[in-house]
Amino acid sequence: MVELPSLPQAGTPAGPGFQHAFQTAIAQVENTRAVANDAIQRFVSGEDQELHSTILATQNAELQFEMLMQVRNKVVSAYEEIMKMQL
Repeated sequence: MVELPSLPQAGTPAGPGFQHAFQTAIAQVENTRAVANDAIQRFVSGEDQELHSTILATQNAELQFEMLMQVRNKVVSAYEEIMKMQL
């Protein structure tokens, strides 16, 4: 007889979940910001850092942050819509 896998109980997440994905995204944005700050520090101190690489790292960090903020705004908007629903 084949044994079927058990289904998760109600209220328990089936996988890593949204919280884990959001925390991972935040960590990635912070890492990109740290890389950009490091590139800026190396450029300002006169180390072997090219201007265009520094600008690209800074723009990358800025774009990732803006994207994260847009995702956050969409999540907040969806939450507000759910809270407006009649039961």
